Amino acid sequence: MKQIGIKKLYYSISEVSKITDLEQYVLRYWESEFELLKPSKNRAGNRIYTNRDIKLILHIKKLLREERYTIEGAKNVLVNYLPESESGEQLELIADAAAPGSTAPPQGKVPENRLRGDMIEMKKFLEELLVRLT
Repeated sequence: MKQIGIKKLYYSISEVSKITDLEQYVLRYWESEFELLKPSKNRAGNRIYTNRDIKLILHIKKLLREERYTIEGAKNVLVNYLPESESGEQLELIADAAAPGSTAPPQGKVPENRLRGDMIEMKKFLEELLVRLT
């Protein structure tokens, strides 16, 4: 039987560490510093990262390591960060997004946006799976 290479919905911290070439302690530290980086946890309490989380981590890595931003500078850049869906189109911001000049998204808005993005990602995954199975 031919093996189908299906992209996973969730990755462990060790897998993300290998994918991003970052140590696990760095990922945990960045999670404490960047509000947008909040991986879910499974029933066992282990972090589970989505493809959107990995894209964000790679963006943060680029800001800090290549573009030489400080953590505070990277946080300011990320205020305007719009995660992309798997198809490459940018997700919509919530209508009452942060006011101009704000340095952080309003409380309660990031999880809503994240949930919407996760649902879009899951829909795309299921559509691709259906195409492969038919």
